[in-house]
Amino acid sequence: MRLDHLSYAAGPDGLASTAARLGAALGCEFIDGGVHPRFGTRNMILPLADATYLEVVECLDHPASDKAPFGQAVKARSALGGGWLGWVVSVPDITPVEERLGRAAVTGNRHRPDGTELRWRQIGIQGLIADPQLPFFIQWEVPADLHPSAGADGTVSLAGIEIAGDPQRVSEWLGETVEAPLEDVKVEWVAPHGTPGILAAQVQTANGIVRL
Repeated sequence: MRLDHLSYAAGPDGLASTAARLGAALGCEFIDGGVHPRFGTRNMILPLADATYLEVVECLDHPASDKAPFGQAVKARSALGGGWLGWVVSVPDITPVEERLGRAAVTGNRHRPDGTELRWRQIGIQGLIADPQLPFFIQWEVPADLHPSAGADGTVSLAGIEIAGDPQRVSEWLGETVEAPLEDVKVEWVAPHGTPGILAAQVQTANGIVRL
């Protein structure tokens, strides 16, 4: 179990503009990730060191975005002006998570602009919708060299996350201590005053730490 990526919902200016704004703050450029046809969404990504990445995602004008929980979550966050949607934990085998949560994972896929298809299984979006401090789980079904973090030059990394929430609650959701997927990332837990969830990400760049 490890931290896989952070997801940011596009604001009213749209996917490209939101990604450009975040990229400018970091001195980096997000790249086109492609469309998630099953979820009615599309994304742009920024590969980071340590096999992690940042994702900016928006809903498409497509029925899938109203039916799929992930599309619903993105649409709801974007309707509030955009911002951090959640964090994602990668597991080598999602079956124990399915058994613990009592439901089956769903299949996800997207085609990169070069035509390469990425496939995975994910579960836990309903938990995120109900309680945004909770991560969802993903099991990648592609080789490591096709993971979205591939190609990172190692100069930009995730230094920390500020989360409004309760680490004990998150540990219960994970089925093990929250330190397991976050052992390499500094986490500041803040008592929620309003909606729980990610407050900010601290990113180490060539020009120092930038808080998004």
